[in-house]
This record gives sequence, structure tokens and C-alpha cells, in this order.
Amino acid sequence: MSRKPSQKNIFLVGLMGSGKTTIGRQLARACKLEFIDSDAEIVARTGAEISWIFDIEGEAGFRKREKMVLDELTQQKGIVLATGGGSVLDADNRRVLAARGTVIYISASLEQLLKRTAKDTSRPLLNQDDPRAVMQALCEQRDPLYREIADMVVTTDDCTVSQAVKQIRKQMQSLANA
Repeated sequence: MSRKPSQKNIFLVGLMGSGKTTIGRQLARACKLEFIDSDAEIVARTGAEISWIFDIEGEAGFRKREKMVLDELTQQKGIVLATGGGSVLDADNRRVLAARGTVIYISASLEQLLKRTAKDTSRPLLNQDDPRAVMQALCEQRDPLYREIADMVVTTDDCTVSQAVKQIRKQMQSLANA
């Protein structure tokens, strides 16, 4: 039995800077769903910025927190969830996302990702000497994982947020009618 898109969770995956949070907020508003950002939820629950968690607990510590939060959040109903860019690294996270909602891969070119994250110092993985090389490696590692669980892929390079939301809603309607 196919549920209508407005009754089903929507999970946004993609690299940092792809537009998951910005698109997610507008998509939630348009679909009359609650918007949640998993990274913001981790910050709210811990009272610590993600960069601090990375510094103190390392990436492994952060990923452990992320896994618990994702498992809990994806059990809610009627949400648009923007996930952290690395959440797909864990096979259980991929399984949970794919099973509990419609997964949308928000994609952008390397150039766009670099432009959008250039001035953001809160991205621990990019606080390196060569952010381009880091972002390229992240793209190569994660793109196949995003595609593995995506019900649809939306590229945000040449569109506005409202155009991306329109495109998602149109594709979701097609999925619902399939």
C-alpha cells in the first residue's frame, strides 16, 4: 500500500553545502510537515557544537551520537529530516533511512559545495590545509552510498531553493502514483 507523500517521512541526504537544511525547511513548510536537522538536534541534546564533539570525542564519538539520534528521529511520523553528510557511512543508518521514509539525495557539484562551505568554520572535516581535496574525497566516498538508498536525486547547482522544492514535490507525486 502506497502512502501519500504528506503522510510519509522525507529524509534528505547529501554532502555538506548541498542545501539539505535550507531545502528541508521550505519542503517541510510546503508539505505541512515538521522539519528536523539531525546535526542541530545533536547540538541541542549535547549542548556542544559538532566541531567540539569532533575535537573531544573524535569522529567515531560523533558518529555514535549521530546513529542514536537518527534511529530515534526516523521513528517519528510526518517529518522532513536533514541528515548529516556522513550519516550514510554507517550501514545501519542507511538501512533505517531507506526503510522508514522517502530518501532524497540533494546533490551539488564540487565547485558549488566548495563555494557554499568556503566561509563556514563550523565544518570539522573541512578545517584542513586543502579543503578541495577533502571535499573531493568525501564526494567519491559518499556519492555511491547516497545513491544506494535514494528514491530520487535532486541536483541543486542551477536552481533556487523553491525550484528544488517544486522538483521534489513533483517527483514525490510521481512516486506516490506509481
